[in-house]
Amino acid sequence: MKKWYFEDFVEGQEIPLGSRLVTEEEIIAFATQFDPQPFHVDHDAARNSIFGGVVASGWHTCGMIMRMVVDGMLNDSSSMGSPGLDSVRWLKPVRAGDTLTVSYLTKEVRPSSSKPDRGVVVSVWKASNQHGELVATVEGMGMFGRRPAGAADA
Repeated sequence: MKKWYFEDFVEGQEIPLGSRLVTEEEIIAFATQFDPQPFHVDHDAARNSIFGGVVASGWHTCGMIMRMVVDGMLNDSSSMGSPGLDSVRWLKPVRAGDTLTVSYLTKEVRPSSSKPDRGVVVSVWKASNQHGELVATVEGMGMFGRRPAGAADA
């Protein structure tokens, strides 16, 4: 499998990271523990809300996206963590039965000026539902190690 080093990221590159089905059980379990607003955990309250039914917490959506980024790319990379996020947008509600498809868009690639063993990749993680509607975006930075001397190119 490919190991993603800093040198493997190119501005404008979009990396597909797969899809996953969202279940009502996980929506309610996550929200019960971390975001117990009525439209996440209570069918009657959710039906009478602006959503018309139970929807996933935005934080749950971010967690699902993060898992897909880790499984689809970061676990096979020289990731050194992240100095943070610049924006998170929840554009459409995520519901039970939705299939989320996630991609990693490389916006900017900058070698570190103070640490030659790494660089920064600015990216946007995009999640769409089964209708092709963008439901969430996460923009931030990741630090990636440079390819070691003698390591094979991707």
